[in-house]
Amino acid sequence: MKLQPEKLIPACKDYLWGGEKLKTDFYKESPLSPLAETWELSAHKDGQSTLSDGRTLSEYLLQIGGAALGKNCEKYDYFPLLIKFIDAKKDLSVQVHPEDAYAKENEGEYGKTEMWYVLDCEPGATLYYGFCRDITKEEYRAAIGEGRLTDLLNRVEVKKGDVFFIPAGTVHAIGAGIRICEIQQNSNTTYRVYDYNRRDKDGNLRPLHIEKALEVSNLHKTQANTDGPAEDDAILASCPYFEVRRLRCKDDASFSVGSDSFLALTVTEGEGQLLCREESYALRKGDTYFLPANLGNCHVRGTCEILLSKVN
Repeated sequence: MKLQPEKLIPACKDYLWGGEKLKTDFYKESPLSPLAETWELSAHKDGQSTLSDGRTLSEYLLQIGGAALGKNCEKYDYFPLLIKFIDAKKDLSVQVHPEDAYAKENEGEYGKTEMWYVLDCEPGATLYYGFCRDITKEEYRAAIGEGRLTDLLNRVEVKKGDVFFIPAGTVHAIGAGIRICEIQQNSNTTYRVYDYNRRDKDGNLRPLHIEKALEVSNLHKTQANTDGPAEDDAILASCPYFEVRRLRCKDDASFSVGSDSFLALTVTEGEGQLLCREESYALRKGDTYFLPANLGNCHVRGTCEILLSKVN
């Protein structure tokens, strides 16, 4: 099979807190309203991205073989990365994700460490990131029961270009008016701790997962380091699971896809062309491409910003 860049069509989600910005600003086509999330690179059973010929990403990956994933993926028995666009018109629930051991034992999948890159936001938009001081499990439980959990959390004002690294166990919530690109472990395990007493479309309170959250949450004070690097070519986040590099192209830029990992190329601003193996592929804000390992040298021409995500 010829290895080449493959443009992905995302799976779409209509969670109640979503908006319409992914359609208007990121050119996503979906009948869903609201459109809360698009799963840009996903081989997860809860929402798979597809190729232009209709194959799911999982089907494609089986056909191209493990070598096209890269050496760093050999330690995994599943596709290890998931990338989303998220449009939070309303506040998301306060939530937490477990680490690997707990998630595998209790949920049958890996845990969820993630990072957020703020694509855009409304003036004054904020999010919650970890606890503002060390607390006990008893304080945690009491604050949940009394509806004052957010009083114990860091409330952080955000701006475009901010970067948040969120290890498993960090209590967090995206606030209203924020659009982000989320790069994460391939997991959909979320423990909802507080949801503002909201009801779903059927009038039911959305379920909480308080006991599990109490078991997995990091109860120590957490400091949010939000400012992303100023350089046009910069590593935004690197951890044992993934690395995310931002590349701003003002005319021409280049990168290489080696043998260690595939790359996911996500366009966050502008438009241009991806040149690879004497072929040209159109790039536009909102696009995501899967680039197989060993693809070699690639060039981007135009005026755009891209994120290059890989497995560590």
